[in-house]
Amino acid sequence: MYGSIWKAAFGNWRTFQNTLIRAAPLMLTALCTALPARLGLVIIGNEGALVIGGIAAVSIGLAIGTALPPFFAQVGMAIAGLVAGGLWIMAAGALKHYRAVNETISSLLLNYIAIALLNHLVGGPMRDPSSLNKPSTYPLPEAIMLGNLPGTRVHWGLLYGVIACVIAYFLIQRTTFGFAARTAGGNIRAARIAGLPVGKLTLMVCFLAGSCAGLAGMVEVAAVQGSANESLNVGYGYGGILVAFAARHNPLAAILISLLVGGILASGGILQRAHDLPDATVLVFQGLVFLVVLYSDSLYGRIPFFKEKPLMATPSSPPSSPGQEPVVLG
Repeated sequence: MYGSIWKAAFGNWRTFQNTLIRAAPLMLTALCTALPARLGLVIIGNEGALVIGGIAAVSIGLAIGTALPPFFAQVGMAIAGLVAGGLWIMAAGALKHYRAVNETISSLLLNYIAIALLNHLVGGPMRDPSSLNKPSTYPLPEAIMLGNLPGTRVHWGLLYGVIACVIAYFLIQRTTFGFAARTAGGNIRAARIAGLPVGKLTLMVCFLAGSCAGLAGMVEVAAVQGSANESLNVGYGYGGILVAFAARHNPLAAILISLLVGGILASGGILQRAHDLPDATVLVFQGLVFLVVLYSDSLYGRIPFFKEKPLMATPSSPPSSPGQEPVVLG
């Protein structure tokens, strides 16, 4: 079975492209959990932000149509997805900061609200009358659809995901903004004493996190689906949560983990044909990966292999007095 998964995900260039197509939205949705985690927040509203971003993007795309050059239409859709997804997750951050509402519960419930809104719009005000068996919005004009990378079947969303992960890493690890966010996440009381604007940091980080998932929604409607329909709610948001935790909330590591999870998702077809398993088997494998991550966290500090090695004092340190334990740093 694992051999079949490897063959379907990484066996050759053709199958690897299927993995890359599925990894692209996972990179973006993973940031929706990874960035707030630096503030000590557990945000799992990735699916809702993706859905809202897709709805906003297709609305702007249909409104602009071919009235403007394709580049401006694509930029407009991207901005709409970024803003809509950012505001959606920022709402969860605002509830946490100003009303002390648990961000995990609020962001999870926002997923259901977003999905209900999607079902209402594609089945009512925005429905294309010609979409009978699968309700959806009117299709986007072909001219404003995102194309593929030269010589491949992989759309430009993959490049968006890689760039977003790289920018997020440098923003968190190499800027004063990221240092302030990590400080607030480490000790919020100390951050307030130091004069850091914890409220603004919370809203800004949540907005950036949601905007990444919203951009993933824009990529799905403008590069894969061509319209907003129930296929927006296929689990890329929930898969992004798995990627974020498996990557230890490191944006660069999220790129590699997205390839792993994308490969698992791409292997559903071959598992059906070769082993007579349901397509949902890939979700079982995702769950197993997530359980392993959770269980490994419980081992840190309990088994010697998982303990961090202490950093002994250098010879230049002052010698300890007789009977005193050696100085250990860290």
